[in-house]
Amino acid sequence: MKKQLTFGVIVGNRGFFPDHLAKEGREEILAVLEKAGIRAIALAPEQTKFGSVETHDDAIRCGDLFRAHRDEIDGIVVTLPNFGDERGIADSIRYSKLDVPVLVQATPDRRNDMKISDRRDSFCGKMSACNNLMQYGIRYSVTAKHTIQPSSQEFAKDLDWFAKVCRVTNGLKKLRIGAIGARPQAFNTVRYSEKLLERYGISVVTLDLSDIFGMVARMKDDEKDVKAKLDAIQAYVPTSGVPAAALMKMAKLGVAIERFMKDTHCTVSAVQCWTSLEENFGVVPCTVMSMMSDNLLPAACETDVMGTVSMHALALASQTPSALLDWNNNYGDDENKCVCFHCSNLPKHFFEKVSMYYQEIIAGTVGKDNTFGTCYGRVKAGDMTYVRFSTDDYHGRIRGYVGEGEFTSDPLETFGGAGVAKIPEMQKLLHRICEEGFEHHVAANFSHVAAPVYEAAIRYLGWEMYWHER
Repeated sequence: MKKQLTFGVIVGNRGFFPDHLAKEGREEILAVLEKAGIRAIALAPEQTKFGSVETHDDAIRCGDLFRAHRDEIDGIVVTLPNFGDERGIADSIRYSKLDVPVLVQATPDRRNDMKISDRRDSFCGKMSACNNLMQYGIRYSVTAKHTIQPSSQEFAKDLDWFAKVCRVTNGLKKLRIGAIGARPQAFNTVRYSEKLLERYGISVVTLDLSDIFGMVARMKDDEKDVKAKLDAIQAYVPTSGVPAAALMKMAKLGVAIERFMKDTHCTVSAVQCWTSLEENFGVVPCTVMSMMSDNLLPAACETDVMGTVSMHALALASQTPSALLDWNNNYGDDENKCVCFHCSNLPKHFFEKVSMYYQEIIAGTVGKDNTFGTCYGRVKAGDMTYVRFSTDDYHGRIRGYVGEGEFTSDPLETFGGAGVAKIPEMQKLLHRICEEGFEHHVAANFSHVAAPVYEAAIRYLGWEMYWHER
């Protein structure tokens, strides 16, 4: 994932408003971005008056500048230190030919400084700028408060939120997913439309499990990559009691998947985790998948492609690992709590304590010795954001829901990877999931990032979203 973001900056100016405000505003916003660790690309004072956009020529220069850096710019910040030229702002973005998120910020007037020499009118100018962006068909976001000082703590929160919106939007638009193996026969619930995903720039690269088995069969135990992966597995999770032969199979499986992902430029994956792998290869892929997810390269089980899209959105927003879970059990009589579970490939980041074990659910069918490799432990307590995206083939759309809650430390005795989740008005959410036919899988993350995920999905990707308890 890209660590440092780059924003194009447009400083709005209007001739019959005080010019010095544009100069001060440019300096302030650039200082704020630098403090936030964000690289800025903006017109220089040598190119236009104070490096602002006022005339049509200024807009052309700004568009040319942004276009020259189109592969670097993740988002655009429009700052209005005075009213700003509404057409110049919209033309700058149009001429840049960029399709990235846009944040519009307006600097407030000072109540005791409203004379002609210092009056901003940004309060009004922001409406005009947004009106023109709407006319031009340019999608944009606004700050939490209508006017906000760039150097304030409130704007720092806006900027952090917008950075997350940019990460999610751009990360999903350019996503390539490795779908390894067919959907398990019993799981109609994870069906999806590749064509709908492709419409939004998300590509799926498929690979048959037989190809994975073939890659593994050609590997030697003493290959450098295999030995390195075996060491990484044993360093990642305690493996006491796990047969050496099973660990070697996991190492080779991990190398095969990594090579496929690298060769096809895939970022995330969805894997047919049962039962062909267990019956024909003799391990579960859970630990290998857990390691990828823990490294911010989400891997979803049961070939749930939309599940890994959901996981990736949360990881992009929070820059921390995501997991795919089942909404699995009620928690006693508490209507706002439930048990979230998988058997499991959860990233190590999710656990209080984790160890490798065998997959108890299918061991009775395929034999215990063929099911080593699960990550077994209790999900730790902490903040939770959950999201689910789904393709709706009947209406030709992608839709989803998002919300926030928490994982609790409530007592729980079970197996696999499990935790207790507390969700406000959970019965309302469960009704929504069932009434609209969403899957039982949900992506989760230790964060509160529902707001940027929702903004990216509904505003910049055009997906239909429900934000629970907004």
